[in-house]
Amino acid sequence: MGDSPVDINKNLDPLLFKALSEPNRIAILKQLVECCKPCSVTELNECCPIDISVVSRHLAVLRDAGIVEAKKKGKEVYYSICHLELVETLRSIADAIETCCSNDQSASNSSGCKTG
Repeated sequence: MGDSPVDINKNLDPLLFKALSEPNRIAILKQLVECCKPCSVTELNECCPIDISVVSRHLAVLRDAGIVEAKKKGKEVYYSICHLELVETLRSIADAIETCCSNDQSASNSSGCKTG
């Protein structure tokens, strides 16, 4: 990471944080990570004690936020994580925070923020 400022504005998309703020969507994302392959709605429904139609709606939110992508194979739709884009976005946010805050270590230690 260089000395140039990181533009955090382009990565602070409210849709991303809204999509990641719901426990069932986190469970769906976790299921996709653990499977390490594209999964159908039926497979993803196993992670949550909710109706399959609700899983489909959660997947639509994740898709609209750019977290997952959907590909139709026959009659089934398979979902996978847009991992390169998601990692790039999260890393960019972390880099921006680190760039901002690493210049003021003493203030962050006494700010009352939780650590570890």
